Amino acid sequence: MTAKALTLSVLDQSIACAGRGEDHALRDTLDLAAHCEALGYHRFWVSEHHGLPTIVGSAPEILLAAIAARTQRIRIGSAGVMLPHYSAFKVAEQFRVLDALAPGRVDLGVGRAPGTDMRTAVLLNPNASHAAEAFPQQVADLIAWTRSLRHQGAVAHPRAPADAAGFERAPEVWVLGSSDYGAQLAAHFGLPYAFAYFFMDGQGVEQALSLYHQLYKPSDRHPRPQATICIWALVADSADEALLHARSRERWRIDRERGVLGPLQRPEDIRFTPDEDARLQGMRRRAFVGRADEVAERIRALAVELALDEIVVNTWAHDPAARRQSYALLAREFDIASSGP
Repeated sequence: MTAKALTLSVLDQSIACAGRGEDHALRDTLDLAAHCEALGYHRFWVSEHHGLPTIVGSAPEILLAAIAARTQRIRIGSAGVMLPHYSAFKVAEQFRVLDALAPGRVDLGVGRAPGTDMRTAVLLNPNASHAAEAFPQQVADLIAWTRSLRHQGAVAHPRAPADAAGFERAPEVWVLGSSDYGAQLAAHFGLPYAFAYFFMDGQGVEQALSLYHQLYKPSDRHPRPQATICIWALVADSADEALLHARSRERWRIDRERGVLGPLQRPEDIRFTPDEDARLQGMRRRAFVGRADEVAERIRALAVELALDEIVVNTWAHDPAARRQSYALLAREFDIASSGP
């Protein structure tokens, strides 16, 4: 696989940074979307989390509407809407509106996980303890309702006009996951699948993708399986500079293990104890952090190993300029501006 054969996309999570308000994180997401479109990235996805002091993107459908107004070409989407919190019909309506604002370039990624603690999940949906059980039926309804109001499934819309046979376009529905469950569900419905590689440093990815391809049932819209993974990566002009900026996320991961969550800290202010530094060594060996050429070589090797033609990149850095530079260096290394998706 050559560099030009690999499509690069972006996942942004609107990360809160120490010294700046949460509103800054959301505005930075808008700026980053326009930046990544100019660089030639294929997709720009945003996540959904609730009640977290680190990840402030809680309403992807609203953020995507703002991104749609700031971009013209790049595909935009959710990675993802945590479907058990909501009515599948309402989510379908929201993304039909988004598709009208950004015709033919909207991805509707959905997941089963709460994206928060269970106390917050109950605030979003009083039936949260059992909501995940209905996820397969919700996905089936969502597919139907994004394509036609006259869904004749178990919960057909009662006020659909008689001539509402279908829409001219429909958002692309994706299933997101970090386990075998999501892979099997995506295969069952004949949907594209995205594996959250960065959750557990890739643990389980081979089995999940293998199950997805083995069990895939071709659908009208997706006759062949389409899979991607999302990795965390950060590059800079030098390996030392990249490692410096990566310290912010490293600090966050160490603190998360202790149940302490907060905004991303300035890397210059971070110190690790000898025990913490020892625990980080394994993470650093697996991390996609360093010079662009070094990291790109590892990304290409992973894509070949997993038989992927698209990789989604998620980058955290306290300094917005460092994130933009990281995406710019990767775009140049893969020559995505000239190769296209």
